[in-house]
Amino acid sequence: MKHGIVVGLQARISVILRSIGGSEIELECVVDTGFEGFLTLPPTVVADLGLSYLSSIRANLADNSHVLTNVHQVTIIWNSVEREIPVLAMGRRPLIGTALLEDYHLSIDFCEGGTVLVDEIL
Repeated sequence: MKHGIVVGLQARISVILRSIGGSEIELECVVDTGFEGFLTLPPTVVADLGLSYLSSIRANLADNSHVLTNVHQVTIIWNSVEREIPVLAMGRRPLIGTALLEDYHLSIDFCEGGTVLVDEIL
């Protein structure tokens, strides 16, 4: 089970990311249920972690515009399990998408300081 908090009406949970060199950082991410991918990270974070480049894609944004963005691979620790997932290098803040939440239950108390819980569906 992962725990987080609501700040400014944003559900936030932390994710542990592993760099190519094996060092780990914990990064607070906003849960974005409108994003169908796994994870976005600001390009500066992708560069700092030295993530492996996979490809470029045209990402469709909420306003139906498209942007060209790079896809990298990152290792995360999710629910105590190491997972390799694609990450889009874009935006100012890290976002968790619904692909990472697949097979999990998401519960959010939408008030300042509210609880965010992500737990496996049994």
